[in-house]
Amino acid sequence: MPVAVGVIETNGFPAVLAAADAMVKGGKVTLVHFSLAESARFIVAVRGSVSEVKPAMEAGIEAGNKTYGGEVVTHYIVPNPPENVIGVLPLDYTDVDLPFR
Repeated sequence: MPVAVGVIETNGFPAVLAAADAMVKGGKVTLVHFSLAESARFIVAVRGSVSEVKPAMEAGIEAGNKTYGGEVVTHYIVPNPPENVIGVLPLDYTDVDLPFR
């Protein structure tokens, strides 16, 4: 199964929380990364099949932008990322965040 990574960056914590919630509800995806980027910007990343990451990202972008005072700054989907990208960036599944079943 081809796996994709979707990443959303927001201004403010409430927007990233809304985006993460909408993403995991909008598709069969696994939340694999969350962090503070800089200047009150937050990043959330999900993994799953390409066909599930796309609607999850759409839901996350919409929810982040609808959050009061929040804003989606940028977003990106990487379909079928190579192993060296997954190995270097903190986007791999772990024992805590197993692939969606």
